[in-house]
Amino acid sequence: MTALASRGQLRASVVRWALFTVPACMLLGFLAGNLAQSGPDNEWFAGLTRPGIFPPPMWFGIVWTILYAVMGFALALVCAASGARGRTAAVVLFGAQFVVNLAWTPVFFGLHQIIAALGILLTLDVLVVVTIVLFWRVRRPAALLLLPYLAWILFATLLNYEFLRLNPEADGAGAGRGAVQRIEI
Repeated sequence: MTALASRGQLRASVVRWALFTVPACMLLGFLAGNLAQSGPDNEWFAGLTRPGIFPPPMWFGIVWTILYAVMGFALALVCAASGARGRTAAVVLFGAQFVVNLAWTPVFFGLHQIIAALGILLTLDVLVVVTIVLFWRVRRPAALLLLPYLAWILFATLLNYEFLRLNPEADGAGAGRGAVQRIEI
């Protein structure tokens, strides 16, 4: 015997991992998006000036659904690489970047913190690049699957910057900056 596992056994391991990681990534992404009241229904967001590069809102749900599924599958490929050097570091960093990813939506849409959200995206950009490098060392196809995700978050970073540039007064709006409403009776 020259291998620890047959191709069929490895494929079965990836499928078993994917049955957990894909739904988990999609569910967490869905919850983060819906709990933060994101999108055109958000009154604060509807009042912002939108940059010319802002795509039709329907694309965000479509793209993120696909990306979360692909991210989950990439993670499954790495998780299934039992015994691979660097696997644990790659999985831990994936988890860290995923938490940072999920933090953006409530910060931007819920807290209306455009500058903080931009900082989150810049951090996410770096974490995803490092995650891709670590995935590359474990399973190259997993790293390649994360490239569309990297492209999308780089676009999101530019979009966030443009929202800040066009709406500097909206940063932190409604977050309680000590404003007082006076009512005369």
